[in-house]
Amino acid sequence: MTPDLWSYRSDVYGTGQTLDVIGYDVEAADGKIGSVDEATQEVGQSYLIVDTGPWIFGKKVMLPAAVVTQIDPQERKVFVTRTKQEIKNAPEFDESAFKETAYRDRLGDYYGRFPYGMA
Repeated sequence: MTPDLWSYRSDVYGTGQTLDVIGYDVEAADGKIGSVDEATQEVGQSYLIVDTGPWIFGKKVMLPAAVVTQIDPQERKVFVTRTKQEIKNAPEFDESAFKETAYRDRLGDYYGRFPYGMA
């Protein structure tokens, strides 16, 4: 069974738990990649919009919720399973289309290439 890329793993958020992660640093598998600009916790439609800042010349990327492995509220960090290069190579964030099914399918195809939970 293919995991739902657009839902957080059960060990990231407990049942009924919510946490505002906007402004948190995002740690890729190989180091900091940026900070959370926007986040949702809608069942089956959750994602992070990450501002990569100067690392990728100010590019924003959309990460499906399933790539999040841990949220550390004390350190204000979100940990993800992808490397900086994998995030850099992701389809460009499209602010006008990011809520559309076709755009999410394209992102799902990209992130779904990697084994679940693996970078």
